[in-house]
Amino acid sequence: MSNAAIYFHADSFDTSRERLMGRHSAGESFLRGFLRHAQVDELWLYDALNVGAAKGEAMLKGVEPPRQVRRWIGERSLRQLAQPGCLYYPAADIPAQAWRRQPLGDASYSLCGVTHTTASAGTMDILANMSVAPVQPWDGLITTSRAVRTSVETQIQAMRDYLGSRLGAARFPGPQIATIPLGVNVEDFARTDENRRTWRERLDIPQDAMVVLYVGRLHMAAKMNPALMAMALEAAAKRTGKPIYWVVSGWGHTDAYTETHHRWTTELCPSVHYRPVDGRPADTRFSIWSVADIFISFSDNIQETFGLTPVEAMAAGLPSVVTDWDGYRDTVRHGLDGFRIRTFAPRPGLGGDLAYYHANGWLAYERYLVSAAQMTSIDHVAATEALVDLIENPDLRARMGAAAAEQARQVFDWSRIIPQYQAFWGDLAERRQAAAGQATSSVNPYRMDPFTLFESYPTEALTARTGVAASPGMTWENAEARLSSGLATIGDWPRPPLAEMHEAFDHVTGGCETVGAILKRFPAHRRNFVERGLLWMAKFQVINLTPSGGAIVD
Repeated sequence: MSNAAIYFHADSFDTSRERLMGRHSAGESFLRGFLRHAQVDELWLYDALNVGAAKGEAMLKGVEPPRQVRRWIGERSLRQLAQPGCLYYPAADIPAQAWRRQPLGDASYSLCGVTHTTASAGTMDILANMSVAPVQPWDGLITTSRAVRTSVETQIQAMRDYLGSRLGAARFPGPQIATIPLGVNVEDFARTDENRRTWRERLDIPQDAMVVLYVGRLHMAAKMNPALMAMALEAAAKRTGKPIYWVVSGWGHTDAYTETHHRWTTELCPSVHYRPVDGRPADTRFSIWSVADIFISFSDNIQETFGLTPVEAMAAGLPSVVTDWDGYRDTVRHGLDGFRIRTFAPRPGLGGDLAYYHANGWLAYERYLVSAAQMTSIDHVAATEALVDLIENPDLRARMGAAAAEQARQVFDWSRIIPQYQAFWGDLAERRQAAAGQATSSVNPYRMDPFTLFESYPTEALTARTGVAASPGMTWENAEARLSSGLATIGDWPRPPLAEMHEAFDHVTGGCETVGAILKRFPAHRRNFVERGLLWMAKFQVINLTPSGGAIVD
């Protein structure tokens, strides 16, 4: 099968760092999977940091002792990339690599990148530049989920529309785009009775207690707001009357931030037994799964594109309760491996000011992310029901856990994913070899409205027909306290003042209204703010939203 030189850079796979990110874990997992399962005799490695073969070999063996013959290509020896025929770059920036390749001939080798987060200014620039850099049809970009593929295509098309309008451009050579999920080495996540007993003793959890697990980086602005999980678990604890232990195996960027994250989270789930764990050490990352009965992860942030931890949970044989959001939609099968909870986000066009402020540097990246994320809401009732069903039904947990483990083995193990990479590289090689002989848009394609660019992430956008009702028993006094809490006020720049949210709340206390009916009661210049405020209130269960139609389908 086809081969590629791996862009060898420690930042792509080093998981020993303090600030561990998802792309580091994904990169390490890919490299280990490639070493184990690639059908190649020679392992080509492009020495991006010019560390030298000796040091590179030591770093490589720290991930997995390779069985293949190694061929190292020096940082400036780009012509040698013609031998493997493709450079696999573990990020999306193939435009920069295409400019580096151009003096050698565009058809000298192919490029293949992969998406991680696509919400950053840098990645948005990269995607827009696909249409102006010398990226060719024999180059490729792997998108890790259907949702992020749609987002990527939206960004690229916006730039093409702009160039067509401004310059009359009509021909846009570009990369082949494939959707291939991230993988896991399934055997690394096997649960054992010994690990289960050890972790429960260490965390003072009874051996027969119900344990729900979250694994991942802790960042309320740039990862996910834990309020959604906390409120759902609190409601489930009250519904079932059973002691629920929530193990949060995560890490913040500082100890002070981590402490604040845990403190604010526990304020919303006082009935839940909360157990924080530093999830960075390798032995913890692979053994902590044994402590749990259920996995939970309520992603609400546009920086997410795939979400590896639900797949790791599947590999561990755990049923999951996750949000119906971005790549989670491609991993957890609703009703089979667990439950996906409906999400709501603003309609396209409602975040132009966020995009404009971010583009001008008036809104920092994290504030941009959290401003968008705070308007992502979920179906709180469905979330509670899903948790209650799993907590009270051991047969359901066992059935879903077994289905998840089988799906992980058959679909997400690197032994299944690596051949897809190699087949894609083969297609690029065929295209390269075949080529060897032969009005101004109002949308800024570099900084799009996040709710247009990420329209594919939520289950549905708010519409004029979406129903709105006050949460049962909710008073404005309670609502104001909740909306003034720490987790509700982060990123509050784009939301309306509490007075306007109070007015909107009063309109639904007598019964269910529609979004359109509520907005008509406000001046036209305030309706966008009020519409966003409705989603903000829905996120924190001050009000409930009624779907405008459609069910979760795979």
